[in-house]
Amino acid sequence: MSGTSTPPPEVLRSIHASHRFGTARAVGALVLREMATTYGRSPGGYIWAILEPLAGITVMTFVFSLMLRTPPLGINFPIFYATGMLPFTMYIHITQRVQTAINYSRPLLAYPTVTFLDAILARFLLALVTKLLVSYILFAGICTLFETRTVLDLSAIALGFTMLAVLALGIGTLNCVLVSIIPLWDRLWGIAMAPLMILSCVFYTFDMVPASAQTYLWFNPMLHVIGQIRSGFYPGYDASYVSPTYVFLCGLVPMVLGLIFLRRWHRLILSRG
Repeated sequence: MSGTSTPPPEVLRSIHASHRFGTARAVGALVLREMATTYGRSPGGYIWAILEPLAGITVMTFVFSLMLRTPPLGINFPIFYATGMLPFTMYIHITQRVQTAINYSRPLLAYPTVTFLDAILARFLLALVTKLLVSYILFAGICTLFETRTVLDLSAIALGFTMLAVLALGIGTLNCVLVSIIPLWDRLWGIAMAPLMILSCVFYTFDMVPASAQTYLWFNPMLHVIGQIRSGFYPGYDASYVSPTYVFLCGLVPMVLGLIFLRRWHRLILSRG
């Protein structure tokens, strides 16, 4: 028999199953490590994950309620600003977690059972699930405590958060390469993101922007995400400008590029550490 003969199908299936199980176990272990280091060492732990966005929503509600009689949509200030601020902070948080995955898990990536993809998935999944739970708690609390007069369209809301997740994972994956090669990129990206909250319609709606500015503002994918999520809370809101296809492309293209670059250069990146 030739030394290069193909293994029987059942052997190949066993190898693939073992690899999948090993990947799931590695991701699970990295998630537990992330939970312990991120939330387990600080007083209050997960409580701060809720208090920080709650404080932001409270401040915005107080400030803008002094200047405006009603919010740009609906009758309730807290729910309007929550539908803008919670998605925005989720995007920033997930992107930051993913883009530092290689540097954060660098010691563990020396083991052959842990890959760069495991590190990225672990940080992405924990950040996503944490922020989704925080958003659910705050949305539910606001709707319980206040008369919001919102009618929830769960499919529209789910689409909005799916768009957000793909966008954050894609941008974070490409940034993971750039941060690992150019350490200064992390700070530069943070500076570039500073004005994004103003440009993402967190405090206002897209139709309030002058027509001359809408043409340029439309290319901000987070504007589409927030518009889509708000359309799930306000059934009368015209979000015809939202393009899920555009947002998915903005996430999938950098994701593919980031994975290609990491697959080709991850050993070089690790050796530089």
